[in-house]
Amino acid sequence: MSMAQQAEPAVTTPPAPGPGTDKDGRTAQRSLALRLLARPEVGVFLGAVAVYIFFLVAAPPVRDGSSMANVLYQSSTIGIVTIPVALLMIGGEFDLSSGVAVITSALTASMLAYQLSMNVWVGVIAALLVSLAVGFFNGWMVVKTGLPSFLVTLGTFLMLQGINLAVTKLVTGNVATDNISDMDGFDQAKAIFASSFEVGGVNVKITIVYWLVFAAIATWVLLRTKYGNWIFAVGGNKDSARAVGVPVTFTKISLFMLVGLGAWFLGMHQLFSFNTVQSGEGVGIELIYISAAVIGGCLLTGGAGSAIGPVFGAFMFGMVQQGIVYAGWNPDWFKAFLGVMLLGAVLINLWVSRTATRR
Repeated sequence: MSMAQQAEPAVTTPPAPGPGTDKDGRTAQRSLALRLLARPEVGVFLGAVAVYIFFLVAAPPVRDGSSMANVLYQSSTIGIVTIPVALLMIGGEFDLSSGVAVITSALTASMLAYQLSMNVWVGVIAALLVSLAVGFFNGWMVVKTGLPSFLVTLGTFLMLQGINLAVTKLVTGNVATDNISDMDGFDQAKAIFASSFEVGGVNVKITIVYWLVFAAIATWVLLRTKYGNWIFAVGGNKDSARAVGVPVTFTKISLFMLVGLGAWFLGMHQLFSFNTVQSGEGVGIELIYISAAVIGGCLLTGGAGSAIGPVFGAFMFGMVQQGIVYAGWNPDWFKAFLGVMLLGAVLINLWVSRTATRR
């Protein structure tokens, strides 16, 4: 045997793991069930199915197609604003002014067009600018002052509530705006914001389509765009996000402006559905938007959530609100049901989170 051959080290092949060899728990892939449970919208989907089945049994009229269309319509009027509110919560902030901001946009469009005898589209565009300005103000105040968004938007809520009532009384002499159904541009605006169409003989409101389209767009933004990454980053830790180049100021202000955009859209729907607006409405609705987002899996601390979960959250609210009516129960129980739903959703989300992270 040569010297070279003697110098070669012996090569040993490790034995292949047998069928009974355990894998390291830190590297083992989680099961499909656990990966599904890790999704924030899974818990609310199961809850929505349970609520639907409950009222399907307890309220037989729900089985009718027109009744379900009403449930979906009610859900859409909640969900249209809940989606941007959910994005804002993922970004780590709240907006308590979203409910009265809906009425502010409708009042602006109605009074400006009617009092100045202008085409209603002038009022619509002016209302959009006002809504975006309110969102910009909220975001700018939060970013520049460092105050909690809860306090900033609570102040905005009180200001808008007072302005809505005072300005409406000053301009119209009443607590409601004048009927604008005979004004130029009304029919075109109604066709966009408040029309309906038939599916199988059932009248379906256009807001249901907008609701689902907005949810699809928001989901794409969150999961497939750089802006979506920014939202999660600033909600998780804004200082760390800023350190890696995320434009924190732009992201937070734009999220508040998105809430303003959602409030404007719903405000236009209400205006062109009922032709007039009550200035005192909108108080307390912001809690429903936030609750639907929380039920949908958005964490109160920010940095986690989805746009699909709040869709199911809004559906649960609409289902309960209309289901109580179809069941013939006292509507005073609605808020009690909402409280149970909210607590139940929080507990389910906690269980889902612990189950998904348990080895």
